[in-house]
Amino acid sequence: MDCGPPVRNLELGIVVHKLIEFIRSIYLVVLFVVLEALAVGYYARSTFFTQARLLARSNAAAGAVHEFFAGVQRYFRLETENRVLLDRVAVLEERLAQYEEAANIDRLKRYILDLGGCSKFRVMTATVISNTINRSQNFVTINRGLRDGVTPDMALLAPGGSMLGYIVDCTDRYSVALPILNTSFRASGKLEGTDYFGSVYWDGVDPHSVLLGELSKYAEPKKGQKVVTTGFSQFFPENVLIGWVESASMNENRTAYTVRLRLATDFARLTDIILVENRDACEVLDLQARQEEDERAHVDL
Repeated sequence: MDCGPPVRNLELGIVVHKLIEFIRSIYLVVLFVVLEALAVGYYARSTFFTQARLLARSNAAAGAVHEFFAGVQRYFRLETENRVLLDRVAVLEERLAQYEEAANIDRLKRYILDLGGCSKFRVMTATVISNTINRSQNFVTINRGLRDGVTPDMALLAPGGSMLGYIVDCTDRYSVALPILNTSFRASGKLEGTDYFGSVYWDGVDPHSVLLGELSKYAEPKKGQKVVTTGFSQFFPENVLIGWVESASMNENRTAYTVRLRLATDFARLTDIILVENRDACEVLDLQARQEEDERAHVDL
């Protein structure tokens, strides 16, 4: 008598029964993981500061891998970086020669030496290990963190000295910066050699250009004219190069210009960067906060 099919059906039933029992025993864990993932996803999209904080924490774990691949990329770009450094050295040598020709060179040297470590700005270098340019909310991750003296609000400059962004969050070994190629970025810029300034921001369209808005109608920007930082921001020193005027148009009320700038920083080729800390920033921010509190107190009265 052939008992093959009933036996196989019985075995299949046992397997199905065990599978159902297994799923029943772990469904709470699976449900918890799914709900946790949804909660983290919602939290990550709440604000760009939250995104930066989560990105900093994740990069603390994955930073070594990114740093390895960044090192490989830097190796193949050494020749280009050397040329940039040589050009920079040539410019600095020319400036040094001009100082040495000045009649008061000795007094100038003594003045610089007397300043010593009391400069308003503290400078250090770092290496880019992660960078994006094809999103509306781009971020730059570097291989320096709290243990290296990096703090939030430090400015980031490209090797040539042009504007890049500023630090928004740090771990012990890594930091995340908000670059100019982020729609949440804001800074002030002015036409070089003038007092006409406006707000610098990115419209999320072209990673090679940004906008300078709210520029006075009397400014008369010209194509190729340099745009630099004003020094109003607590992040950036004054006269840091942002870019060059490409085009300009009046608003509908003809009260201000909106200028498109060609960026001086090539974000697609970032490797090493310069970090700049304004030593006076905390004092200025504390003073402004106290002033705002006093004004609110007077209003309440």
